[in-house]
Amino acid sequence: MIAYRQIGEPFIPAQHQPALVLDYACSRELDRDDAQLLRGTGLRDWQMPSADCVLTPGEYLALLSNVMRALDSPDTSFMLGQQMLPGHYGALSHALLQAQNLRQALEILCAGHARLCPLLTPRLVEEGGQAVLYWTDSFGAPSQLPALVEMHMTAVTAMCRWLGGERLPWRFCINRSAPAHVEQHEVHLGSALRFNCHLDAMLIDAAWLDRPWPRGNAMAASVAMQGVMADAQALTPGLLAALYNYLLENIRLGPTLEGSAAAFGISPATLKRHLARHGSHFQAELDQVRAHVAMQLFHLRGYDNEKVAQYLGFHDATNFRRSFKRWTGLVPSLLREALG
Repeated sequence: MIAYRQIGEPFIPAQHQPALVLDYACSRELDRDDAQLLRGTGLRDWQMPSADCVLTPGEYLALLSNVMRALDSPDTSFMLGQQMLPGHYGALSHALLQAQNLRQALEILCAGHARLCPLLTPRLVEEGGQAVLYWTDSFGAPSQLPALVEMHMTAVTAMCRWLGGERLPWRFCINRSAPAHVEQHEVHLGSALRFNCHLDAMLIDAAWLDRPWPRGNAMAASVAMQGVMADAQALTPGLLAALYNYLLENIRLGPTLEGSAAAFGISPATLKRHLARHGSHFQAELDQVRAHVAMQLFHLRGYDNEKVAQYLGFHDATNFRRSFKRWTGLVPSLLREALG
């Protein structure tokens, strides 16, 4: 039975990322007497939360939303990201600090995402001489997704620059239209930006994955990760992330609502209700996975429409093209051009 967490389940230590957000808000001299700033967060005041204080994903989202709205500044998500990783999250942060190269750092990030980036799920794919780190929603946060993606892309970029001793040549695909001003993106991420990609992803030549980092210690990182992996509760993914994992693993088998619910040990009606609480539904999640797989096959393997249609179990390329346009708003040829 697949384990998962829901948006109303408290598990995010308030002394981790929520405390960082509070500290940043204080540094920008927000009015602490403004009751709206803590509305819906589960926090009573602006003091450092106690060690046993945990927030739900919904409460952490509310805190981020309140602070970003109050600051109303285009640099907030990027400035928070600069401070996010390796962070002060116990063994996971220690493992990141000791990572011997980019590959190990990204593997640690993906394995420990429930602690390191609890609202998003990073996924690493390597093929065709390229490495792609892409991000999906863990709990349903469509209105905050652009800011969350900016925050965590900045966090990874800054962490790799510090631990690797140089700025890495990341390329960025961003699932939104280009903002009127891209200065913050260029300052914190670089100039290799592409918008309207229908996927939030960081790309880099795979040759960078195994270049040694100056402060790396493979043994220390491995020991730290052993302790982390033993704590299964800390690694349990959010519902949307867990469902994405299941659909991705079974995408060529034509996954259904009934089969997915059975894998989670719940009824189809219960899975529907859970997804509704996360602002989604089964067909939307299935279409997202299909679209992401299609884009990876186009970009990393150079597949044409016929091959992708066959891979995903469509009867013919015409049916696939029609579905792909429904998923993304674009015909495959235009999206291949955009990703090119």
